[in-house]
Amino acid sequence: MSIAKYPQMRDVITPGVARLRRRLPELLSFGGVGALAFIVDVGIYNVLRFGPMSNQIITAKVISVALATIVAWLGNRYLTFRARRGRPVLREAVLFGVSNVIGLAISALCLFVSHYLLGFTTPLADNIAGNVVGLVLGTTFRYFAYRSFVFRTPTGDPHDELALLPPSRR
Repeated sequence: MSIAKYPQMRDVITPGVARLRRRLPELLSFGGVGALAFIVDVGIYNVLRFGPMSNQIITAKVISVALATIVAWLGNRYLTFRARRGRPVLREAVLFGVSNVIGLAISALCLFVSHYLLGFTTPLADNIAGNVVGLVLGTTFRYFAYRSFVFRTPTGDPHDELALLPPSRR
């Protein structure tokens, strides 16, 4: 199937590709910050899980995610969404925190379902549920929450990418 044979497809595909190209640096930065936060999260979770909190897996996860959230906020604030910062720091931090509490709930729910409802209680199963499935679902939610609510464009429209360009390039 060729786009030349179906010109209406070009009207759908071309804008999507252009939008992806514009967002690629942001997505790569978000991924890099997320990778660092992931290392913090998984590292601390496993230190706690196999150390002082071996019987408190949910609490260990909450602590590891809380520390990783601080790393993620700093990275996203000063790297990924630096051009989108337009709110007072405290309000931004609160919105970021709320977004991450929801992301944490997604991750913890995956771990809870796997460990307690499905009976997968091995360390590998706990890591897959909390650090793979929970991570993918929570990260997807976080990206859209950060982009739409936490780090809004200066115009207030989360989808107004032209607002990020200097007036001479709009």
